[in-house]
Amino acid sequence: MKQLLKKTATITTIAGLSVVAQAQSVPIFGLVELSGPGTTAGVNFDNGVKLAVKEINASGGILGRKVDYTSWDTQTQPGVAKALAAKAIDQGAPLVIGPVFSGSILVSMGETRRAEIPNIIGGEAAAITQQGNPYVYRASFTQAAAMPKVARYLSDNMKVKSLAVIYVNNDFGKGGRDMITKAAEARGIKIAVDISTDQGQVDFSSAILKAKQANADALFVYTNEEESARLLKDLRKQGFDKPVVGETTLANDKVIELAGDAANGVIAHVGLTADAPNSTVQAFAQRYMAEYKYKADHNAMKGYIGMHVARAGFDKVGKIDSKAFAKAMPGLSIAASKYPGVLFDVTYDDKGDLDRESFFVKVVNGKTQVIDTLKPVK
Repeated sequence: MKQLLKKTATITTIAGLSVVAQAQSVPIFGLVELSGPGTTAGVNFDNGVKLAVKEINASGGILGRKVDYTSWDTQTQPGVAKALAAKAIDQGAPLVIGPVFSGSILVSMGETRRAEIPNIIGGEAAAITQQGNPYVYRASFTQAAAMPKVARYLSDNMKVKSLAVIYVNNDFGKGGRDMITKAAEARGIKIAVDISTDQGQVDFSSAILKAKQANADALFVYTNEEESARLLKDLRKQGFDKPVVGETTLANDKVIELAGDAANGVIAHVGLTADAPNSTVQAFAQRYMAEYKYKADHNAMKGYIGMHVARAGFDKVGKIDSKAFAKAMPGLSIAASKYPGVLFDVTYDDKGDLDRESFFVKVVNGKTQVIDTLKPVK
């Protein structure tokens, strides 16, 4: 009997220690596209988060507490993302990170908002932060900030007077189409034609024919990664000879890999690039390569930065407190000298949008080259 009581006491003690250890960790859940059309973006984003968590835990965690990160697959479906957000809330998450696809974010962020849980996202649709949600924060530029930079480059550097636009007909694509149209027209650039395409589309011959018939000075492409690669291949097949310009998804390494030579000559504005002439970024790129055996793309950088922003936010308030985190974020400036994981000095506004330097790149011989560095707006 004494031995049984002793064993029971030991088991109880071990269980108690397990509960204490669990209570001392910070449970953060990732809602990411690990399957479906968003797999490329979601897997890279998730890997970026995991690398950040590994580094944060190795340096003492958040406020001395280990981060316990779990990623769940949204399947690139908004309904699934919403259900997973509710699940994360039920499991006591003080912060949720992801999704990447804007359509999923626009649905899932309603759950985190109702629960007053901070949500760091990878999406770029302008509509996300235009809804006055005080609990959502970007790890990337909003389209509203990026597109005026693209339009200025088209006008001032490329002397474009007319522009054809091909975009993907989802929340991401429609938001980008609206913003580039507004920014271009403000610069005196005429939109010669705008052409809608479908998510997952394979054949772009009809869209390209319309773009060629418009005879614009340049083509602006705003589609997801896999579609961008197929579109570039079809542009090459059809002998399209006008400049092709886009945003981050057009110059993604996965796009370049899939498109091959057809990607050469593409010019894109990117908020994040592992090719940035920045020693902090280069050090991150080396660590990412060592961890995953392939080059980090902008999605990986979003996930990595987002997790380090979470750490900086909780450090700012001095406790793991979701509401206090939300109150501290508007106007928060995070210096890369203090938090190297954010990679660049970054400042958040009262909408959850961020400001930092960005870049224009050109694809040359299958690799992106930085051709211009743009300073933060403020």
